[in-house]
Amino acid sequence: MSENGKSLEGRVALVTGAARGQGRADAARLAGEGADIVAVDVCAPVSSTVRYAPATSEDLAETARAVENLGRKVLTREVDIRHLDEMQRLVDDAVSQFGRLDVVVANAGILSFGRLWEMSEEHWDTVIDVNLSGTWRTLRAAVPAMIELGNGGSIIIISSTTGLKATPGNGHYSASKYGLVGLTNALAVELGEYSIRVNSVHPYAVSTPMGSSEEMLTFLAEHPSYLHSLSPMPYRALGVPEEAMTPEDIADVVVWLAGDGSANMSGNQVVVDRGYLKH
Repeated sequence: MSENGKSLEGRVALVTGAARGQGRADAARLAGEGADIVAVDVCAPVSSTVRYAPATSEDLAETARAVENLGRKVLTREVDIRHLDEMQRLVDDAVSQFGRLDVVVANAGILSFGRLWEMSEEHWDTVIDVNLSGTWRTLRAAVPAMIELGNGGSIIIISSTTGLKATPGNGHYSASKYGLVGLTNALAVELGEYSIRVNSVHPYAVSTPMGSSEEMLTFLAEHPSYLHSLSPMPYRALGVPEEAMTPEDIADVVVWLAGDGSANMSGNQVVVDRGYLKH
């Protein structure tokens, strides 16, 4: 920890899906701990199969203002993480501007609903391409730079409780999030010699535009037998009237994994669910 008490002073963090929700909360918390931020979001629709509204350029600009208001520098870029060449240019520009890259929060992801045998190829492919392959492309772009810079670092991959316990109606999403567990664990083994840690975070029921999709309610109304698989939160946090957790709740865990307080952790699945998976 630096003399001013900020655990990430002098470090640089790349956050994908940073325009709103968990990504914005992560960027702000990391900046609050002293990190400069590279904030990335596609800020556009990725497929007609994703029914909720995408983040916008103004959302990403608001994230930038939040970081700057905390006294940190920020580089924003509207990039589709499915495009490796764009991600590689972004990482090159970030290293050129900031001189280092210490933290990657692979947060970008999408959600849609449908039964596995009824969804279209586009329905399946879009979720897998963004959530799993897009995360791999993010890391494919970032990891060589982190190794070359030689500062070690921390990679935090945002999975889900559905990456540990499947739920009906989003099997493609679950498959992508299970895939992120394998990606996390393999990368943790491969990067140990470079002092780069890799852990995954598994939230449940976070209040975001994606997590509050009306499509989910419509799907469950059409298939009420699936309701039993979506249990309510086991308890409510003291002083929090809403049952769902907030993006800031997840950001608290992300910033801890980014810093030295979790220095002995790699290849772990960190569940943030108030005990949901134990029920």
